[in-house]
Amino acid sequence: MPVLPSWLTDPLWDQFAALLPERPTVDPSHPLGCHRPRISDRIIFDKLLQLRFGCSYQAIADTTCSASTIRNRRNEWIGLGAFARLKEIAVQSYDRIVGLKLDQIAVDGSITKAPTGGEAAGRSPADRDKQGMKRSGMTDGYGIPLGRVLAGANRHDSPLLAPTLDLLEDLGPLPDGITVHLDAGYDSDKTRSELTARNLHGRIAHKGEKAPIQASQRWHVKRTHPWQNAFHRLARCYERRATVTNAFFDLADTIITARSLLRRAWTSHRWDNRPKPRLQQVPA
Repeated sequence: MPVLPSWLTDPLWDQFAALLPERPTVDPSHPLGCHRPRISDRIIFDKLLQLRFGCSYQAIADTTCSASTIRNRRNEWIGLGAFARLKEIAVQSYDRIVGLKLDQIAVDGSITKAPTGGEAAGRSPADRDKQGMKRSGMTDGYGIPLGRVLAGANRHDSPLLAPTLDLLEDLGPLPDGITVHLDAGYDSDKTRSELTARNLHGRIAHKGEKAPIQASQRWHVKRTHPWQNAFHRLARCYERRATVTNAFFDLADTIITARSLLRRAWTSHRWDNRPKPRLQQVPA
């Protein structure tokens, strides 16, 4: 069974391949004019998608490529900024076809495991002081991930709000009257001053009040966190470098955005190779 359906992976690969420079199959600088052929980029891309299950590089290595090849090609693509650019293209495509709800923004933190520590890890107060990682995620009014800030699990949500809101500058022109939905962890004068300085309206839950009474649209970001944690590579992160962790987050956010785009465009758009409904895919 494929890790993801072909109607999702094929468009992602076509766009990702367009971001990669052309490289010869055989190194022309080899003194004997021959060399072991370069492993196909598509094979490495499919291997990276398999890492969403949380397995190790050695577990997915086979006769097609080794674990070292996967790591080296991953680092090469990170240096090119391919993962960040792919996520940016996915968000722009969603905004152009469906439209981002940027007048309603939700920000919230989520703690995950980081057994091997790393640059973005710290003592987790939710896991007996084991190593953990916190991400301060931001979504639009539907739950499309717009960006995240990584920090140690022992960091409070409130100080991470400012660097998270700085990511709005990468989205281009913004609408007027943006409302930021926050939970009670951000209920402080410092947070309100930060929002006022950015000309943002804050809808913050108050400490001591039950959540159902003051429930707002911050549930969108709380739904996106499980979407990201479904990529077990992120829920239990063994990567030690923050650049690699961000690359996997960009890949996961791209898949989430593209999947939401296809589902929401299903009733309003038609295209020749549109996948059939699930009921029509079952053989008779």
